[in-house]
Amino acid sequence: MKASNSKTKFSSIPPSSRLPSWVKPSIGKASQLAKVQRVVKSKGLNTICEEGRCPNRGECYAAGTATFLLGGSICTRSCAFCQVNKGSPTEKQNPKEALQVAYAVKELKLKYVVLTSVARDDLSDHGASLFTTTMKEIRNLVPDILIEVLTPDFWGNEKNKFEQIRSQKNRLAKVLSLKPVCFNHNLETVKRLQKEVRRGATYANSLRLLKTARNLDPNIPTKSGLMLGLGESREEIINSLQDLRKVDCQYLTIGQYLRPSLAHIPVQRYWSPNDFFDFAEIAKELGFKKVNSGPLVRSSYHAEQN
Repeated sequence: MKASNSKTKFSSIPPSSRLPSWVKPSIGKASQLAKVQRVVKSKGLNTICEEGRCPNRGECYAAGTATFLLGGSICTRSCAFCQVNKGSPTEKQNPKEALQVAYAVKELKLKYVVLTSVARDDLSDHGASLFTTTMKEIRNLVPDILIEVLTPDFWGNEKNKFEQIRSQKNRLAKVLSLKPVCFNHNLETVKRLQKEVRRGATYANSLRLLKTARNLDPNIPTKSGLMLGLGESREEIINSLQDLRKVDCQYLTIGQYLRPSLAHIPVQRYWSPNDFFDFAEIAKELGFKKVNSGPLVRSSYHAEQN
């Protein structure tokens, strides 16, 4: 079955005040949650697991995986889906953040760590050094650790598009020079919904970043993710998967968008578990080497199984 000619029927359930049974999160073992939360809090750190209330955090913690949020707790972008605080960062950049993350990784005996960050358009390198400094500190303490990075688009406010593209490439090259085991940047949603959902980011810039990563270091696999339920169609989802393969993206996550609060963009539909299975099959046929697709799948879900 070719993706473009798939006859699979996709169903959905319209949004209501009650979640379908398959999207009700299970937070995992309380002991695992408490341990990680204690260490993170004691070191003044942030994790996207906690900031985003990830439904899989207990499972990931038990598997020795956690995702640290670098650059503070305030994002300079105002994406309509994200629970992280938005605005102009007022707090000074914590000079000890990288070292504290490294201590946390060692104390928690993590085997695989994912580093992400808030968007920091206010910084000259848009946060690229947050990743490189933290990777260096972690490896100083835990040499055998596997590190995945999930970055913003590094798109700047230079005078013209040529300079913006060059600066984006330089920032990305800086991060890739530290040889993460995987480079992740999320497309988040289909092309038509980008402006409404991702305010400040664009479909083209994200695809360019993923393509550039492959060109800069073909030995580092690239990864991206989509949220479903924002009003996209089956055809638009498949088009996005095809676009990701055109830039040689190898790994993929697909999950159901869950509205964090009434202030966020509403859910338009809930895709069923069978739908997620079918999208995974289509993605594999398109050539993705690894696919995690399910209602509760998030960017770092089973990341350690690369």
